[in-house]
Amino acid sequence: MNELFKAVVDADDAPIVICDKEHRIVYMNPTAVRRHEKKGGEKLVGQSIFDCHNPHSKEIILSVIDRFLADPALNKVYTYTKNRDGEDSDVYMVALRNEGGELIGYYEKFESRIHEAQR
Repeated sequence: MNELFKAVVDADDAPIVICDKEHRIVYMNPTAVRRHEKKGGEKLVGQSIFDCHNPHSKEIILSVIDRFLADPALNKVYTYTKNRDGEDSDVYMVALRNEGGELIGYYEKFESRIHEAQR
């Protein structure tokens, strides 16, 4: 991964798990590694994202991927709100596309609903 792009992803305080289009985890930022430590943390890299999601989540992921494939202009889809364990975040899937607009991967993005000053 380009050093500058890696630095951007690593600086984000939200967990970011990047997957290729075969649903294999190719990168986890440090926040994601800590968040998923009980599931294996950094050892999840190289595994299928479906190994750590329940069947309902798998359905959602596959549905969003189908939407990304059907509409090259669609790059971000809200999937749910996480409001437990002290977290209040909207969760999105974000398409990763090459210069030609082809889907090459995706990631899940947590956007906190809690203002920085409140944390």
